[in-house]
Amino acid sequence: MLVIVAALACLALGWWQWERFESSSGTGQNLGYALQWPLFAGFAVFAYFRFVRLETEAEEQHTPSAAPQRTETVRKAAPREIPAGILPERPKAARDDDPVLAEYNKYLAALNSKELGDQVRQAGLDPRNTERSAG
Repeated sequence: MLVIVAALACLALGWWQWERFESSSGTGQNLGYALQWPLFAGFAVFAYFRFVRLETEAEEQHTPSAAPQRTETVRKAAPREIPAGILPERPKAARDDDPVLAEYNKYLAALNSKELGDQVRQAGLDPRNTERSAG
């Protein structure tokens, strides 16, 4: 029942968008929606029948039948190791020992430390006491 209502609602919305497209104020966006809504309706019907089929297949697997069914055996394969030389080598990260960058990072760390110390003092806390308290 829900699928029928959903499909009919999608078709009605598609028809409404088509009417909007044909009106004097219609745009290409209305045409796009007019073509899109019937696809949504079709998907709702498709999904319903797909779920029904999956449920019946699941029930058939759980109920034993009088005649044994032919089952295909699937050979499980263990994962194989990729031989060396097939894949390209991963690039190594270059060490960055730039003294200017290191000095800049130290400068930023000092600024951050000073800013945090100022915020702690403004909050009325002791900046030397680093123990955290939950309450």
